[in-house]
Amino acid sequence: MQRAQIGRQRRFALPARGQKKLLKSAVRQRANFAAHLDTRRFHYARRSVVQVKHHRATVAADAHAARPRLCIHCETGAPHLFQSFFEGQLFRLSPAEKHISYYNSRMPFILSLDEGTTSARSALYDEQGRRVAMESVAFPSRYPHPGWVEQDALEIWRAQMESARTVLTRARVAASDIVAAGITNQRETTVVWDRATGEPVSPAIVWQCRRTAEYCTRLAASPDAATITRKTGLVIDAYFSASKICWILENVPNARARARNGELLFGNIDTWLIWNLTGGSVHATDSTNASRTMLMNLATGDWDDDLLRIFDIPRAMLPRIVPSSGVAGEIAARHLGAPVPIAGIAGDQQAALAGQACFRSGLSKNTYGTGCFALLHTGGRAPVSKNRLLSTRAASTDSQPQFAIEGSVFIAGAAIQWVRDELKAIATAAESETLATSIPDNGGVYFVPAFVGLGAPHWDPDARGLITGLTRSTGHAHIVRAALESIAYQTRELVEAMQADSGEELRELRVDGGAAVNDLLMQFQSDILGKPLVRPVDVETTALGAAYLAGLATGFWKNAAEVETFWRAERRFEPKMPAALRDRFFGEWKSAVARCQPAVNRR
Repeated sequence: MQRAQIGRQRRFALPARGQKKLLKSAVRQRANFAAHLDTRRFHYARRSVVQVKHHRATVAADAHAARPRLCIHCETGAPHLFQSFFEGQLFRLSPAEKHISYYNSRMPFILSLDEGTTSARSALYDEQGRRVAMESVAFPSRYPHPGWVEQDALEIWRAQMESARTVLTRARVAASDIVAAGITNQRETTVVWDRATGEPVSPAIVWQCRRTAEYCTRLAASPDAATITRKTGLVIDAYFSASKICWILENVPNARARARNGELLFGNIDTWLIWNLTGGSVHATDSTNASRTMLMNLATGDWDDDLLRIFDIPRAMLPRIVPSSGVAGEIAARHLGAPVPIAGIAGDQQAALAGQACFRSGLSKNTYGTGCFALLHTGGRAPVSKNRLLSTRAASTDSQPQFAIEGSVFIAGAAIQWVRDELKAIATAAESETLATSIPDNGGVYFVPAFVGLGAPHWDPDARGLITGLTRSTGHAHIVRAALESIAYQTRELVEAMQADSGEELRELRVDGGAAVNDLLMQFQSDILGKPLVRPVDVETTALGAAYLAGLATGFWKNAAEVETFWRAERRFEPKMPAALRDRFFGEWKSAVARCQPAVNRR
């Protein structure tokens, strides 16, 4: 058996030396071949080597953007190799959609299912942890009342399946080539469904939804409050799943009785996807998601009887808690064409922590998505915050529990969506950077996007958004810039609280998420923090982290130390703003925040 190797890809078999069609197919199988801009080596029969060196080490957004420099080194033997490559028009590096595959040459991949707040994405990763393809399908949120946020769980399921099937089709990868799948998800979002039919009994209540805020305010003033915080590490808030489950059991007819009889099941989005992927045979979650329900004991990693009693939630409706990295079930063959082990599960922010190769205590990251989430890995020590941050489980790659301290901002990238969809100030989110850079500063405008209250460290459900500092000269550009800057100011609040809790100064902050590609935002973030920011080559670290967990569970990668070597910085942002100016700006921001809080205004 002869082998061809792409990069350091293994298990890519050629049945015979003379199969030049198969060699062409090997090249063509790589859907994003031209998007991989690091050195690739093609080895055939240990006698001929073609080395393709590209002009940069980052991933191109478009395959046509890559301009490779070709350095060809030929050893003796197998001259038909070059004929195969040139006949296959390798050097044109055209997209895979224009190729014709002659043979189905097998390469192993990890599939990541990344279900976010606004879209469901699916990605394929190779043995070097490189993303070779990704597809996304959007789905809507609904806002039936002020502060309420709902989604259709069936729409989420259909979007996830569409993106998964599309990524396999466009990458020309068979499900049988998938070694394992990892799942990551928007956390806290709550689904309750009928065990027998699989039909949700109500819309999914999204993590941003504030319909249970009054209930949580009363609970926070009750004698049970100290027990809840001590056992969960969480601040009592409508953000978490327990109060959302209570709302469904109280407001859907017969729901509580049916739940007690075992007829209804609860799950966050990971559990909902796993249930559907396995044809209803597996009802499971992992500790990172369970730790966000306000029903799991953070120390034991199991559902807590005292918490279940306080919230009056039947244990029968809760999923089994399984390791974040380990085979939990199998995707039924009817969904993708072949069975695929589900071997990684993590909530989106813990997955991003893993995707940033933060597997050890002291490493931190900040994800800029719909919301904004800063996590600091604390190893095997469960943190206790004195600054209203959250203690949570980090994804573990073995049987030992891992922890993190987290700050959560509810509205970050969602503020840019608002100025796009409601103000019509921009046509696309990408235009925000262009418009914001057209002016030298925010013109004294501050935008506090408290659309659903304020998260950490304020935890004020009654706060409402405001824009302050408007003058006759204020234009769309000032408001867009203020929206971008609000993300950076909220992150500084998290980082300051995190430093106070840890007693350590942040050396640098690793960043990721969709908004992390905005250079203006990243530079302003570095300026307002007074700290360096490091952006990785692949900012989609949520999907990458889920892939890592699945690959580590199945031996696709040997250990965390190996995947740590895959992490590469794309750009480093250094602070340029004078300290006095950054402190002045931050002080003006804090004044704006105070104005949006009713409790403060009444003083």
